[in-house]
Amino acid sequence: MTDATGTTAWDELPGELMMWVLIVSELLVFGAGLIAFLGVRLSDPAGFAAAQDHLFRAGAALNTVVLVSSGFLAAQALRWREAGQRAAARVALVLAAALGVVFLVIKGAEYAAEAADGIGWETHPFFTFYYLLTGFHAAHVVAGVVLLLLVAVRDDPRNIEAGAMFWHMVDLVWVLLYPVIYLLA
Repeated sequence: MTDATGTTAWDELPGELMMWVLIVSELLVFGAGLIAFLGVRLSDPAGFAAAQDHLFRAGAALNTVVLVSSGFLAAQALRWREAGQRAAARVALVLAAALGVVFLVIKGAEYAAEAADGIGWETHPFFTFYYLLTGFHAAHVVAGVVLLLLVAVRDDPRNIEAGAMFWHMVDLVWVLLYPVIYLLA
């Protein structure tokens, strides 16, 4: 449908269409994983609650702050680049990527602590989903860090917008994973 000026809804969509296709497809994959997690959880709520007690909730909460802060920096980078503040935009992108690395270090420490306690993906269905979902998310964080660093170098506003869109998807997924995996009683 077009309005009186001939503009369609597609014309109003910020960013590139293919980035939206990627983001929606990734959100559908994570959504399916979360639905499966919740479905299996219904069959053993006590076992899932007991398994959940082994997680490092404070680290996950810190990681939430880290990723949201990183997302803010990615958004700010686009604003600064559009305002002609190229150096500030590049610094914001590098800092956003650095916070992504901080997220991975904290997540890696959590995985190491679980491994030291003898907890693996086969320990309980909770941990199968936990490692699958958080590991897949961590892979997206790695991809996002690389993307942010690439757009810091190739800092055209369209590139920054695409990188920030991907990074916000990574943020959104974590904001959904965190309460479901770490907090849901």
